[in-house]
Amino acid sequence: MLFTNQGEKVEIKYLPNISPIQENGEDVIKGLTSNPKVLPPKYFYDRTGSLLFEKICELPEYYPTRTETAILNTAAPEIASLTGISELVELGSGSSTKTRLLLSAYENLGKPWRYIPIDVSGEMLKHSSLKLEAEYPTLSILGLVGTYEQALVHLPPKKLPSRMIVFLGSSLGNFTMEKCDRLFYEVRDVLEEGDYFLLGIDLQKPVSILEAAYNDEQGVTAEFNLNMLSHLNSRFQGNFDPNKWHHKAIYNQELNQIEMYLHCDEKHQVCLQGLDLTVDFANNDFILTEISRKFDLGEMEDFLQSHGLKTVQAWTDEKKWFGLILAQVKK
Repeated sequence: MLFTNQGEKVEIKYLPNISPIQENGEDVIKGLTSNPKVLPPKYFYDRTGSLLFEKICELPEYYPTRTETAILNTAAPEIASLTGISELVELGSGSSTKTRLLLSAYENLGKPWRYIPIDVSGEMLKHSSLKLEAEYPTLSILGLVGTYEQALVHLPPKKLPSRMIVFLGSSLGNFTMEKCDRLFYEVRDVLEEGDYFLLGIDLQKPVSILEAAYNDEQGVTAEFNLNMLSHLNSRFQGNFDPNKWHHKAIYNQELNQIEMYLHCDEKHQVCLQGLDLTVDFANNDFILTEISRKFDLGEMEDFLQSHGLKTVQAWTDEKKWFGLILAQVKK
């Protein structure tokens, strides 16, 4: 499936389903029949979930977005200078709000170039891409609708001398160590010598700050978490009642990660007709919906190095709450 605007500077491509377990709900069946129960974070992101996440990023308690944005304000021109004109591939682009700082820095180089945003929400990707086309005259956009794994397999040949894969927002924190390891290998496999990887990571800090960021006073994060149940209802013909659940986020100090849960408030049964699945929930049952790991900057640089990605430069804020790493493929 393909969308191309009249000026042919924006193309949106829907990727084929190369991993059935991720597309037909088998991951939901596996997660809800396991012990403990888990659901993949990708089910946060229907249209409502995507909009709620944009609201989360503006909350006073949610420091990652504004801290990373402040770093990018300084770092973006330096990154463009270090890499030269480069094709940007962004994993999980969303509305591309922070990315605009990078896009503006590359636009200032004054040469035609290409941006390849990747997101699971085709509607969000189309909307943001058309806005970007109007803002950046020398930019052409190829949006890929799919998961990171799908997109990395289906990346087209690069049209510029170098390519930079961008992974902002500390989205890496949602990955277990094993999945993180696999992603870095996948990133390295599609990059050639001299290409770049730009990574944003949330750093370890006091528990009180971390837990407040995921339990905001306005309840937006709770609404975002509970919306996953509504998304499952619409996608798989389910009857989850979000009113029988509540949101909770805690920091696991042993594993250095926030853990976000949906807790069941009363005994009941849920049916997902589209999956031919019925699940009984007891009072106080819970579903793990997300982890958000917090990292050590030096350890992450070493981890990247072990995957053939050598740090060119790293940036952080004054409080050392967030880190940005520019790495390059080198022999």
